[in-house]
Amino acid sequence: MPAQLVSIEVAPDLVDQVYRALLGAISSGTLAPGERITQEDIAQRLSVSRQPVLQALRLLKKDGFVLDAPGRGVLVAPLEAEAMRKVYQVRGALDALAARLAAQQRFRIDPKLIERGRRAARGRNVEAMLDADVAFHQAIYEASGNPLIGQSADPHWRHLRRAMGAVLQAEPQRETLWDEHEAIADAIAAGNADRAARLSEEHVSRASEALSERLRAHAASAHTTTATPARKGDKA
Repeated sequence: MPAQLVSIEVAPDLVDQVYRALLGAISSGTLAPGERITQEDIAQRLSVSRQPVLQALRLLKKDGFVLDAPGRGVLVAPLEAEAMRKVYQVRGALDALAARLAAQQRFRIDPKLIERGRRAARGRNVEAMLDADVAFHQAIYEASGNPLIGQSADPHWRHLRRAMGAVLQAEPQRETLWDEHEAIADAIAAGNADRAARLSEEHVSRASEALSERLRAHAASAHTTTATPARKGDKA
């Protein structure tokens, strides 16, 4: 059964809308790694012409979210564990710096951001969970007072959203994530810069490890599924 995508309105920034719709579907897992997609199919499901879809797919290919497929269409790119590990390393350093600077200002993060995140975590909408998570971290970037932190992190967040979407599909991770967020917010509000930076770095490190575990489990499952079972009487 084909994945469900919401129709979008025709507008001057239609290519960007199609790009974001497809990226959202890839990040949430609605379009799974290895899934083939074609211009015609996407255009029909989004109720747009093929031209903006073609341009959006070119951008997604350039950004590493889709790959050329044999025959027609493209394939959703796999999540590469080593590439994501490096992205998380950069994010960890930036998040720790932002938290440290925000703590020096004793910034109080709006409690509604955490309430919103916990509410999303109890639901089933992965994109809502991702939006809440990104909003929390963006608030810390802004509180740091250094706009270069957010600007440096921004190119990586599209890939991070996808990685986070894979992790958030595992329900036990969802509430724990917001417990960690709340602890970071408390450290920032208390002006404890060292603790805020350490908690931020540990938070990112755990997220990176959770993704690695999920990718390893997926690889092991795929290997088991494709392996040919031994027949009775075969020698080991």
